[in-house]
Amino acid sequence: MKLIVDVDTGIDDALALLYVLASPEAELLAVTCTSGNVEAGQVAANTLALLDLAGRSDIEVALGRRVPLVRPLMTAPETHGPKGIGYATLPSPTRGVSPRHSADLIVAEARRAPGEVTLITLAPLTNLAVALEREPDLPHLLRRLVMMAGSYRSPGNTAPTSEWNVAVDPEAMQAVLSAWESAQGVGRPVALGLDVTERAKFMPDHLARLHAATGNPQANPFLQFVDDAMRFYMEFHSRYDGFYGAFIHDPLAVASALDPSLLKTEALPVQVELDGSLTSGETVTDWRRVWGRPPNLDIGVSTDIDRFFADFIERVGKLAARTGNVSL
Repeated sequence: MKLIVDVDTGIDDALALLYVLASPEAELLAVTCTSGNVEAGQVAANTLALLDLAGRSDIEVALGRRVPLVRPLMTAPETHGPKGIGYATLPSPTRGVSPRHSADLIVAEARRAPGEVTLITLAPLTNLAVALEREPDLPHLLRRLVMMAGSYRSPGNTAPTSEWNVAVDPEAMQAVLSAWESAQGVGRPVALGLDVTERAKFMPDHLARLHAATGNPQANPFLQFVDDAMRFYMEFHSRYDGFYGAFIHDPLAVASALDPSLLKTEALPVQVELDGSLTSGETVTDWRRVWGRPPNLDIGVSTDIDRFFADFIERVGKLAARTGNVSL
């Protein structure tokens, strides 16, 4: 499966990228970066260094728009740390970013292989919104769009009713919904919101299983990165969510893109609240179909979490075993 992954790396973005790299059915064409968890320049540095750690410095990394379409940028140092990777450290990247802008890269790769590229967005949808301005036919050119975005029947994690990726740039999310809604004959985007991603609760026993899956759970520098990043993330959730563990939203979105059987979806009409003083960024979902509008989004409503964690631990553990001789 040809993939482009759009990120704001980010602890769970990092785990999602490792999952992609560990998946033999995935061909990662490029990673595009936007601001969100941290500013876009730091996102790109984290992404380049992580790919170096995994031995994949051949993968193109592009930098996109540094600020949301309309609003001031929000970042989340309290959630992901000042550099986005918690307590972890990585060497400086061995290379720079692509000369291509993220939006131009998305458009060019979709044109080069029409109907073959799946785009996975794990960040605010700013880059995709810009790409749609440059190529309105993009919904017809992509094979599929899978987003970690929104909160459809559950509380938000940024404000009472809004999820982070949408709240950072709600105008971008609405632009994406409108573009796919107006495109004729294309499949609806798939959205994994907090309703399903907060079921992916990564606990200390999962971390222990990941260590064991390497076959050499002692002193693996690859796992050192995961340990140090996840310790910060787990401490954050302990303070704010009442459990010592972490929601790993983005790896579940990647897994569902690679294996759609993991996710059950429901087709529903959704619009983004842009103006509400208390509800800005809310993904307003017409569960009772009172609008009388056709559905424009396939929303994740349930997922096979046990199978996801089994696959994640097995795959990332094998990747860690292969790359465990890398020195940080």
